[in-house]
Amino acid sequence: MTRIPVNTDKAPAAIGTYSQAIKHNNTIYISGQIPLDPRTGELVEGIDAQINQVFENLKAVAEAAGSDLSQALKVTVFLTDLAHFARVNEVMETYFSKPYPARAAVEVAGLPKGAQVEADAVLAN
Repeated sequence: MTRIPVNTDKAPAAIGTYSQAIKHNNTIYISGQIPLDPRTGELVEGIDAQINQVFENLKAVAEAAGSDLSQALKVTVFLTDLAHFARVNEVMETYFSKPYPARAAVEVAGLPKGAQVEADAVLAN
């Protein structure tokens, strides 16, 4: 089994014992991305900015892995308030096209660094 780590400075560095992504065979597993600005390492302000930053971070990791978000098979979105789910849908339409990836959305009590949203993805390669 070959696992190839993926790293890029265009997305936040891992803040724990994980890789930004792992490539295995023809699949890329992108770790959960929170809305940290990769240049500053700081959380961006406001829910709209946070949702956009999460998808920018996913996009950067996908590109570092030699793929892009058009190859997404599954996306999981974690929100601290499901009232923001409609906004997630609007933003996702700017990053994904039909056929859209499978998706789950889950409300959680908290996320790292006080983020309001996090998302991970599985991509074909």
